[in-house]
Amino acid sequence: MKGILFRTFSLLAAMIAAQSAMAGEEAAAASILNNGLVGLNGWLDTLLFFDVFPGEGEFPFIVAWLIAGAIFLTVKMGFINFRLLGHSVAILRGRYSRPDDVGEVTPFQALTTALSATVGLGNIAGVAIAIGIGGPGATFWMIIAGLLGMSTKFTEASLAQMYRETRPDGHVMGGAMEYLSRGFADMGWKGFGKILAVLFSILTIGASLGGGNAFQVNQSLTAVKQQIPYLAQEPWIYGMVMGFLVGIVIIGGIRRIAHVAEAIVPTMVGIYLTAACWIVFSNVEKVPEVFSLIFSSAFSMEAGMGAFVGIMVQGFRRAAFSSEAGIGSAAIAHSTARTPYPVRQGIVALMEPFIDTVVICTMTALVIIITGVYDANGQHAELIANNQGAALTAMAFGSVISWFPVVLSISVVLFAYSTMISWSYYGERCWTYMFGERWSMIYKLTFVLVIVAGSIGSASAVLNFSDYLLLSMAFPNMFALYALSGRVKRRLDNYLEKLRSGELDREVRRG
Repeated sequence: MKGILFRTFSLLAAMIAAQSAMAGEEAAAASILNNGLVGLNGWLDTLLFFDVFPGEGEFPFIVAWLIAGAIFLTVKMGFINFRLLGHSVAILRGRYSRPDDVGEVTPFQALTTALSATVGLGNIAGVAIAIGIGGPGATFWMIIAGLLGMSTKFTEASLAQMYRETRPDGHVMGGAMEYLSRGFADMGWKGFGKILAVLFSILTIGASLGGGNAFQVNQSLTAVKQQIPYLAQEPWIYGMVMGFLVGIVIIGGIRRIAHVAEAIVPTMVGIYLTAACWIVFSNVEKVPEVFSLIFSSAFSMEAGMGAFVGIMVQGFRRAAFSSEAGIGSAAIAHSTARTPYPVRQGIVALMEPFIDTVVICTMTALVIIITGVYDANGQHAELIANNQGAALTAMAFGSVISWFPVVLSISVVLFAYSTMISWSYYGERCWTYMFGERWSMIYKLTFVLVIVAGSIGSASAVLNFSDYLLLSMAFPNMFALYALSGRVKRRLDNYLEKLRSGELDREVRRG
């Protein structure tokens, strides 16, 4: 069976190559794609991104929706984002694991699968874009959003475990579509919950093809082109190679994706953070000045209220794209973890925004600010204007470590690759929720086709489309987090009581 599928993808790749050759100039294809994305962006902007700020400046509804939810959940869960980080590490080290725990993957594999989707080009390209547009102050609001998002991620991962379904073939179906439909049905809102579940599934499928696919291949290509100029003339070649490599992994489902993520994520994060730390420590005398600039810029009113709101929105928007807290995507991966207590995996999940946004995004921001490449009036103004964040970050690293852009290009490809394989699973689960297991291959083939298409689209159009779809997922998901948060809080209180009494440790010894 695997051999047949492998040949199918090979044949598909050959067909795409032949079609590209017959089509002639790629500019025409890119123009059609970009025009289509611009039209979709305008529709989504009107529907969910209308301004809710009464004064000067624009504050999109969906960003306010996420911020309000994160603050509400942080307070309701008793600031769990700060209290249980140590316990989260103990769970990841396997202290509470038992052989008879039910699920498809380990808690650590679920975390790395979710991290492979979040630790990606949002950390490299997205941070550079946010600072290029909003200035250094956007970094502060990214950090705040990351800390608040830890509570949001805890809640959605816990709900995913509470309402997951193990199907006859052994595969787990879980995520926002399940806790929307089944959780709301428990509250007597079956019809409303089903509508929101379907809406979430449609948006997730779209976001998987946009932010989890086209954006990844598009932004990684901008960095790779710096090292391989030929790809600037023939970008579809890069799309073909990435499509093939993604295709041979995603046909294996969550277990294969989890194994690949488990191997790739720690390595790529280690390489990236080592280089970032080298640059920061090499310029340690500038660090106090940089943090002062970040803080003062975050609250600067020099350019008026509109500019202040713009900086805040850029920080929260890029943090949401990077950590995906409140989006509901990572809940799909966490639903597959082997654990007897739903909130235990939620406690594991709260590590995601901390690692992704508070640590990695901050290190990227420090490198960009220290090197000064974010200046929109400087020599890299064209990269900022065209939203080519990955290339801008490569310039920042290269200005200190001359040979590092080569390593960064490899890291960027790994970031993009790991994100795509995880997001393919998110989209496939939502596709399967709507159409059934037997039609999942159609989605997987479509996902591979979009990789090739994403390599020829413009960065600005793809970036906006990705933002719109990804953030739109928060609309149905946050309804569930608000409505079902009381059930999670009761589970959490019960779990913490067992933890304090030592019952959880006794369970492990008995097991």
